[in-house]
Amino acid sequence: MCFIRWSVKFINSKIKAYLYLIITMLAWGSFYVVSKYIMTQITPMTVLFSRYLIAGIVFLFLMIKEKPQKIEKKDYKYIFLIGIIGYFLSIAAQFYGTNLLSAGLSSLLNSLSPVFMIMFAVIFLKEKVTFTKIITIIAAIIGIVIIIDGGGISGSFLGVFYCLVAVSGWSLMSVFVRKITQKYSIMTITTYAIIIAFTCSVPFMTYELISAPNPNIFNTDVIFGLLYLGLVCTALTNIIYNKSLSILEASRCALFYPLQPIISVIFGGLFLGENIKFSFIIGAVFILGGIVYSVLYDRKSKKVVTKVCVEQI
Repeated sequence: MCFIRWSVKFINSKIKAYLYLIITMLAWGSFYVVSKYIMTQITPMTVLFSRYLIAGIVFLFLMIKEKPQKIEKKDYKYIFLIGIIGYFLSIAAQFYGTNLLSAGLSSLLNSLSPVFMIMFAVIFLKEKVTFTKIITIIAAIIGIVIIIDGGGISGSFLGVFYCLVAVSGWSLMSVFVRKITQKYSIMTITTYAIIIAFTCSVPFMTYELISAPNPNIFNTDVIFGLLYLGLVCTALTNIIYNKSLSILEASRCALFYPLQPIISVIFGGLFLGENIKFSFIIGAVFILGGIVYSVLYDRKSKKVVTKVCVEQI
């Protein structure tokens, strides 16, 4: 009888975890569409500043409630690198890239994070180069080439450059996260990183506001959009994704990542009128197929995929 109760409880927990993952990917996929729309009204740095102001308040409250962990002096450099490289430079580049590209392509390029993580893990963490990792990287490169050569880009090469800078910056940050996640909670790391990124964004936002007069930040659509980015796409998703990781293996959670660009493409077509070319679909199959293959192989090999719970958004 006890075993039956435990089984029912476990199944219910797994269903909740899958529901959390679907909600997370829906929010992360819609992030690109909402942010692209908002940036037609206000500057990218204003979006970044506002998003971190809203999410930062939520995370600060949760961290205080959780009892803040004291950061050791020797780990200060990692916290600052995570905040500056990952949450500020990387996300700023992502916003500029999204502003120049379609929401679907921005999301697809963002899904390359696992590929860049593999490369940086090999370089900085001295992880072994395996056949699976090589296949994943080659598939990603082929996918990007197909998209570019086939004219599947709705935007500019500068936008692609910004997105690749964003992905590489976030992936490099993940290397630093790996070094300290065993000592500090994700909530503590995320909160401090957001505060650092928020502080860094202030002078740049001020410059943009001076350069771009009459911003529409008090537009109702913009206010609701910013609240959505800060509360739903940042605060809520990090919380429920963490809950998913506490129930399921990180590798299983990673299988849901390819949903992001699919959702972005659908929402981009519905709400922004974006067109998707056949070359985009073929390139996406290569990129996402390589990532799924890598994750499935890791599961079969019983390798641990790092629990980096925060996406590049």
